[in-house]
Amino acid sequence: METYGEERMLERFGEAYGQLKTEIARVIVGQDRVVDELAMALFSGGHCLLVGVPGLAKTLMVSTVAECLGLKFSRIQFTPDLMPSDIMGTEVLEEDRTTSTRVFRFIRGPVFANIVLADEINRTPPKTQAALLQAMQEFSVTVGGGTHLLERPFFVLATQNPIELEGTYPLPEAQLDRFMFNIKVDYPTESEEMRIVDTTTSLPPSKPAKVLGGAEILGIQKMIMKVPVSERILSYAVRLVRASRGGDFPDVGQYLSWGAGPRAGQYLILGAKTRAIMAGRTTPDIEDVRAVARPVLRHRLVTNFHAEADGVTTEELVGRLLELVQP
Repeated sequence: METYGEERMLERFGEAYGQLKTEIARVIVGQDRVVDELAMALFSGGHCLLVGVPGLAKTLMVSTVAECLGLKFSRIQFTPDLMPSDIMGTEVLEEDRTTSTRVFRFIRGPVFANIVLADEINRTPPKTQAALLQAMQEFSVTVGGGTHLLERPFFVLATQNPIELEGTYPLPEAQLDRFMFNIKVDYPTESEEMRIVDTTTSLPPSKPAKVLGGAEILGIQKMIMKVPVSERILSYAVRLVRASRGGDFPDVGQYLSWGAGPRAGQYLILGAKTRAIMAGRTTPDIEDVRAVARPVLRHRLVTNFHAEADGVTTEELVGRLLELVQP
C-alpha cells in the first residue's frame, strides 16, 4: 500500500464506493447493511447467498449493483426441471456451408456473464446445483470435453427463500462453503416501508449511473490482496474458526456436528481487509473481523439434534463464539 498508484486507487475506491451507495439508494430503500456486505463480497472476489422472504427486493438489488458497476448481468430462475445445460450451455451439431461438413458449435449459457443471479437456488435438484461448483471455484465450465473460460470479474449471487420448504433441495455443505457470505435480508423498518410503498406506486425512479467498470474492480481486488494484516488479526481469525469446531468450548460444541473449515478463515481476513479499505483505512483491525464473522460463519456451522431440540440456531452460536473468543 506504499506506492502512489495504490494510494490513488484507494482514494478512487473511497470516492467510487460513496457514489455506488448513492446510486443504489436511488432504487433500493434502506438495506444499508445488506448493500455493505454485498459490496464487501464483490470487491473481495467472493460469491454471496442472500436469504430472505419474497418481496424484499433481492433481485432488484443485485441487478442494480450490476448496472452501477457496468457489468453484464444474467438471471437464472432455478426450477425443479432446470438442467445443467440450461446454465452452462450446450453443443449443437451444425453443417458448415463452406465445407459441407458437420461440426459441433458451443452455445453459451446464461452463466457467461459477470454477475449471475441464481434465483431461488434451492428449488433445483443437486445435479443442477452442482453445475455451478466448477464455475464458482475455477471460473470456467467444461461441456462436451472442452473447457470454456468465464470473463472476469465473475460473481454468483444466489437467493434463497427460508420459509417455503416444500419442493426444495437444501444446498450441500460443499456448495455452501463456496459462498463467501450468507447475507440475511430482513424486513424494512416502518419508515422505510412507507417510502417503498410511496416510491413504487408513483413514477419509476431514474436509472442508476455507472460508477465503476470491470477493469477497475479487478484492480481493486488486487489492491485488497496486498493489504497488510498483523499477526494479531490473523491469529484472532484463525482462533475464531477453530473455536467453531467446538473443542475448546463445550457449551458451543455440544450443539455442533461440524464446524467451519479453513476457507472460513480466508474469507474472514479478505472480508476484514475489504471492510477496512471501504472505511478508508489501510489495514484491518479486530472489529473488522468481528463485523464479517456472522455472514462468513452462519452457513458453515452444521448443528446437531441437540441444537434442534433446544431451539439453538447457528446465528446464536456465532454470537456465543464472538463472546468467548477474546482478541
